[in-house]
Amino acid sequence: MRGHGRLPDLALRTYGGSVVAASDESFAEKEALIRPGRPEFRPRTFGAKGQVYDGWETRRRREPGHEWAVVRLGLPGVIRSVVIDTAWFTGNYPPFASVEACTADGYPAPDELTGWVEIVPRAALTGDAAHEFEVTDPRRFTHVRVNIFPDGGVARLRVHGEVVPDPRFLSGLTVDLAALENGARVVACSDEFYSSPESVLAPGLARNQAEGWETARRRDGGNDWLVVALAGPGTVAVAELDTTNLLYNAPGAAALRGIDGRSAALDDEHAWFTLLPEARLQPDSRHRFRLDDDRPLTHARIDIFPDGGLARLRLLGSLLS
Repeated sequence: MRGHGRLPDLALRTYGGSVVAASDESFAEKEALIRPGRPEFRPRTFGAKGQVYDGWETRRRREPGHEWAVVRLGLPGVIRSVVIDTAWFTGNYPPFASVEACTADGYPAPDELTGWVEIVPRAALTGDAAHEFEVTDPRRFTHVRVNIFPDGGVARLRVHGEVVPDPRFLSGLTVDLAALENGARVVACSDEFYSSPESVLAPGLARNQAEGWETARRRDGGNDWLVVALAGPGTVAVAELDTTNLLYNAPGAAALRGIDGRSAALDDEHAWFTLLPEARLQPDSRHRFRLDDDRPLTHARIDIFPDGGLARLRLLGSLLS
């Protein structure tokens, strides 16, 4: 079973997350909470407000109460774990924190959010450490609120979970059945040496090689591949294989197959059918292929030859009603 840390970060800025409100951000901005990547630190780097931190830092409270920040999840879903990372905060970290979550329809203002429930009870924190808390609430959430007691700094907030899309935007439309935001996920992969294969399903365009999937160099004569569980059973009309930013490590070619997992096991090689025969790929390019097979599928497998990576994989089609 995959660990919670391998699940997508539903709050990540590059997945559409936003820190919509905070009680205070006097020393360091709230937006840093959901930045991608590890927090950075350069000692003795002082600005007008003191040492510069790659994180969210509040003033020192001189009255009762506590500080908080509200995050709108870029990918609403079921939360399985929360990570509160106090990296580089040593004499100014909060000694305690808790996390709440709520579900809101539409796009309410932060002060209009209601129905908050506690998903991480108040817990002790230490400085310069990543604290992971398991979440057992099975409901779908759209927002989280991290509370720190009484004040201090948090470098990153990670909200790992399973994407649960709004079904109103999936039925009767042409959608990307391989999109993370629509509920697709990578269920198997031959190699993820340089970066996570789930990155190929992320929203938007990859800004660099780290925001795609890249394998190690193969020396055994084989090829690399990954299997995607689609947003639901459907048909695919267009496949987009994007090698943007992969200048000298793009695959030489790729092929795409599908299977209907409702009637066949994924390890049944004979049940897989060809969607796209092996096709040559170019570096740093978005390749679009029209597919002529209207058989339904629940999973897709892409093989790359012999190795390399992809920035994005898009499978445009329709969900079965």
